[in-house]
Formats: sequence, structure tokens, C-alpha cells
Amino acid sequence: MSEWNLPDLIDHTVLRPDATKIDVLRLCKEAKEYRFTVIFVPPCYVDEAVAAVAGTAIRVGIPIGFPLGCHTTKTKVAEAVEAVARGAHVLDMVMNVSRLKSGDREYVRKDITEVVNATPGVEHKVILETCYLTPQEKRTACQLVVEAGADYVKTSTGFGAAGATVDDVRLMKEAVVGRAKVKASGGIRDWKTTLAMLEAGADRIGTSASLAIMAEWHPQRQSTS
Repeated sequence: MSEWNLPDLIDHTVLRPDATKIDVLRLCKEAKEYRFTVIFVPPCYVDEAVAAVAGTAIRVGIPIGFPLGCHTTKTKVAEAVEAVARGAHVLDMVMNVSRLKSGDREYVRKDITEVVNATPGVEHKVILETCYLTPQEKRTACQLVVEAGADYVKTSTGFGAAGATVDDVRLMKEAVVGRAKVKASGGIRDWKTTLAMLEAGADRIGTSASLAIMAEWHPQRQSTS
């Protein structure tokens, strides 16, 4: 259990449609208290989040093309550029699932590439929304993400029909063959599930249940120290 420093691996997240400014500021406070290194907030709160964690090592993350991924590339680029200009250092963009399932591989690759190239110096993750993809489509998506130069492939937005699975994490880890990392997100609400994702090869965990997971992890960690 002690091989992972869990706070370093969690993207502490609040992206509910009904999340308020108070919720966002609470998230920032929790990140400082629990030493999470990345937070994710709605784009309209990037200024407040950046100000709230100023002077710390916490990086603010913003979703791009969220949650469906069907925005035009120009729109995704504009979202990404604005977020970075306002202080975001991590971008999780939703892949265009519709274009992938239509067989438009070049469109998907270019869509990701343009966001990556427009925002150098920040971390880029691409959300595949695996619940809508066949195994081969998942492998193809991973290949396109790698070719586009993004840093991570990510399972889910949390708004799809299903979230992360151990099988998908394993498949994605194999598909990127060390050329990108894997983020598991969507439905991860306890330490048992978190541990299963990490053991399957996940490099990061995205969750809004961070505090509940941490509460379970601490006793486990102490028991092995």
C-alpha cells in the first residue's frame, strides 16, 4: 500500500453542473490541506481557482470540449488557449468520439494535435470516453493520442454511460506502450477501486470522492508502515 503517495496521484475534481463558487473554493482549500497536486474546476472558475492556490505547488486543471468532445477544433483551441492564459497548467480535452466512430482518424489526430501545439508547456490529457468505444476503437484512439503528442490517455468524463474499468486501464496501458500515461476517471469513489486502477497500470486517478478515498487509504498506509 505504501508504494503510492496517493495525494500526488489524484486529480481532485469538482465538475458537477450545479457546482458553485463556494464548492470550487472548498476544493482549493481541500487540495492545500490534503496536498493534492492537481485540481480540476469548471472553466468559468479558472481565475478564482488560480488565485486560491497561488503560492502553492498545486496546478489548476481545466476540461476542454467537455463533456461531449464534439466542439470544433477551433473552439477547443480557443478554450485551451484562454485557460492557459488565465493560469491553468493541465488540460483534459475530450476526444471527438463521433469522428472516431465515423472512421475519421485524421480528423481526430489533428483535433488533438492543434490543442497540444497551441498550448505548449502544459500537461495534456485526452479523454476517450471508453464506454462508447469497441476494444479496437480504444486501441486506435490511444495510438492517435500518442501520435498527436499528448501526455495522457484518460478513460472517461464521468458524464458518459459508464466510467473507468480495470480492463480498459489495462488495454490503454498496453496500447500506449510507454509513450503516454494513463488516467483513470469516472466512478472511482473508494480506495479499493482506486487501488485496482493503480495496480492495472493507471498513473493518475481523477475523482470527486478524493476525501473519502483518502480516509480509507490512511489506515491502510499506517498498517503497512
